[in-house]
Amino acid sequence: MKNPIRIAHIIGKMWAGGVESVVFNYYRAIDHEKYQFDFYYDEDSTIEPSQDLINVGARFFQLPPYQKLPKYIEELRKHLRAEHYKIIHSHLNTLSVFPLYAAWREHIPVRIAHNHSVPGGTEISRNITKQILRRFSKVFSTEYFACSEKAGRWMFGNKAFSTGKVFIIKNAIDFEKFNIAKEEIEQNKKLLTIQNKFVVCHVGRFTYAKNHQFLLDVFKEIHSIKPEAVLILVGDGELYDEIIKGIKIRGLEDCVILTGKVQNVTSYYKVADVVIIPSIFEGLSLATVESQAAGIPVLISKAIPEEAVISDGCTYMNLNVSPKIWADTAIKVADKKVHLTDKSEEYDIHKQALYLENLYSSALKRIQ
Repeated sequence: MKNPIRIAHIIGKMWAGGVESVVFNYYRAIDHEKYQFDFYYDEDSTIEPSQDLINVGARFFQLPPYQKLPKYIEELRKHLRAEHYKIIHSHLNTLSVFPLYAAWREHIPVRIAHNHSVPGGTEISRNITKQILRRFSKVFSTEYFACSEKAGRWMFGNKAFSTGKVFIIKNAIDFEKFNIAKEEIEQNKKLLTIQNKFVVCHVGRFTYAKNHQFLLDVFKEIHSIKPEAVLILVGDGELYDEIIKGIKIRGLEDCVILTGKVQNVTSYYKVADVVIIPSIFEGLSLATVESQAAGIPVLISKAIPEEAVISDGCTYMNLNVSPKIWADTAIKVADKKVHLTDKSEEYDIHKQALYLENLYSSALKRIQ
C-alpha cells in the first residue's frame, strides 16, 4: 500500500506513563505500510516525542492542555479538518468525550473511545467527575475499546460488553526485549551500586492510584528485616514532592533510588528480586505484565485484574493487611521461580497488533 492510512491517536499528557507505553508498543509493531499514527499530546507534557517513532513515520502534534477545554477543542478541530482522518482513536478514558466530540463535529466516521482505567479509592471529586463523564462515553464514539473486561464493563456498561460491542485491546508487550544477558544485568547492578542487595522495584507514575505511601511503609518493614534492601522507584508524576517527603519522614533516603522518567524500563525489572504493586485501582497494570515477562515475582493488590496474571509468579494481597505482612510476603515470594503460562501469548505485541489492524480494517469497511 503506497499511501498508508493515518490514524489520529489522542494520548493527552506524555509523562512516560503506562498508557502511552502501550500505544507506542502497538505503533512499533503494526504494519507501517498499511497504517501510520499521528499522536496528539498536550503541550504541558513532561517528555518529548521519541525519535525512534518519528523515524518510522509517526507524527506528533501539540495541543493546548485539555484543562483549557474550549481552546483544546478548537485547536484539535483545526488539525482534524486539515488532515481528513477516517479514524480517531482516543485514549483519554472518560475524557475521550471531548476529542470525540471534536471528531464528530468534523465528520470523522470512525471514532474510538478506549478506556484504560477504572475509578477507585477515596478521590471523591475525581470519581464523581468520572461517573458523570462516563454517561457520555458512547454519545460520540462509534467503537468501544478497553484494556480489560473490568474497564470495559465499567465504561460502556454490561449490556454493551455482553453483546460483543466492546473489544479488549491487551496491554501487549514485546517479550523479546526481556531477554537480557546475565552479564548486562550484572553491569546494570554495578552501575546502580546494588550488588549483593535485596532489590525491591516499583514501576508506575507518581499518582494517587499507585499508592506509593503504602509502598514506602511496606519497604520500611522490609528494610528493618533486611538492612541491605534497596527500593527502586521508576517513574515521575504530580506526587513527586509528596513521595520525596515520605521517603525522608521514614528515614529511607539512603536506600531508595529514584530513576525519574525512563523510556525503557526493562533493565530495572531485571535487577529486582521482587516487584511490589499495591495499586488502589487499575484498569489492568502494564507493570504487572512486564514484571512477569522479565521473570521477576510480583506482589500485587486485589485491584489488579486477573487478566494481568500470566504466570505462576503473581501473589495477591489485600490492602487492608498491614505493611508488615506485605513485607514478610514480599521477602518470601522473592524466592519464586516465574514460569509464564499459555495465557502470556495473549500479550504478544505482534499478535495483538495484527488484531488491532483487523479492527481498524473492519471499521473502515463498515463506512464504505
